[in-house]
Amino acid sequence: MSTAIIEIENDYAESILQSLVGLNAIRIIQQSKTIPKIESTLSERFLGTLHLTDVQYEDMQKELIKSRNEWERNIY
Repeated sequence: MSTAIIEIENDYAESILQSLVGLNAIRIIQQSKTIPKIESTLSERFLGTLHLTDVQYEDMQKELIKSRNEWERNIY
């Protein structure tokens, strides 16, 4: 089974959907006029959630720099 979000454009489409519900072909999970929008970006939502100490932060930054440098070197 899969889930899809659809936008009903007219009354005819809505009556078709209701017919499919009656045939147990589909199930309407949530009826809503609008799709909720995410108010903030991911960076704003996760800002400060790691709770790292200064030492852990410095170690993480060093590892990130090291891994980025590994991608830039030639391996042939």
